[in-house]
Amino acid sequence: MPPALQTIPSPPAEEPLLLWLVKALAPMKRTRVKQLLQHGRVMVNGAIVTRHDHPVAASDTLAMLPEGALPPTEFLAQAAGKTAKPPFPIVFSDDHLLVVEKPSGLLSVANGPHKTNTMFAKLLEWLDTQKAGRPHVVHRLDRETSGLMLFGRTRQIADSLQENWDSVRKTYLAICQGHPRPSQGTVDNLIEEGRDLKVRVVDRPGPEARRSITTYRTVSTHGNLSLVELGLETGRKHQIRVHMAHLGCPVAGDDLYGATLNPCGRIALHACRLEFRHPATGQVLSFESPLPDPMRKVLT
Repeated sequence: MPPALQTIPSPPAEEPLLLWLVKALAPMKRTRVKQLLQHGRVMVNGAIVTRHDHPVAASDTLAMLPEGALPPTEFLAQAAGKTAKPPFPIVFSDDHLLVVEKPSGLLSVANGPHKTNTMFAKLLEWLDTQKAGRPHVVHRLDRETSGLMLFGRTRQIADSLQENWDSVRKTYLAICQGHPRPSQGTVDNLIEEGRDLKVRVVDRPGPEARRSITTYRTVSTHGNLSLVELGLETGRKHQIRVHMAHLGCPVAGDDLYGATLNPCGRIALHACRLEFRHPATGQVLSFESPLPDPMRKVLT
């Protein structure tokens, strides 16, 4: 059985959660109280709350996860006897962040009418059933791209990751049509999204042109296809897809950028590795995701 929750007295009248916790948990320092909130250790009426300005009143039930307990998701699932599986493989989870494997064919976040059938919405729904807070988007993957996605467990952590996003090592694997020449190198140019929403390489600076840098290395060749490892030094929309098309080797299945072969039944692009420094602990973390079956089978 998990250790018992620590009860926190309710305020006599409504006031913001942080202000009340500073009083109720005295002599605990205010900075420590803020950390408890940020790390998802405070519960109001059975749900984890991280917002400092969340209103609480005498009718509310307040509690705190005990020191040294499991991360909030696991603790609450164990305490409630919940066995519901997450909708996607959870590669890593702690009080601060989540690393999740996104399947191909699913939007990362809402886009126009697509509000519920997204990676974010499904993850939010699952975390809600576990009473484990909400995810905060750090970055996106294209609908057809599979692989590792990073979410913050608090807004502060997500903001920190976004601010330092250029320092995150992001590696992809793509099955490309043709063989890049040279077999490895760096593409460094300007790209710009047109009114038709298609992204193109441009030869001169402009208000919408963005410098984009991709490193690439041919891992193996398979007939008229190549398995290519790619590193993003910048993170522009469709960057890898545009750059591989610019090399004359579009990602297989990507007819928007000139591919005529579709051996995987999808755009053959997979976010296979993330490496970054944990924004709270400073530890360097590295995660890998194997090629999904539709891509792997093409190479065997």
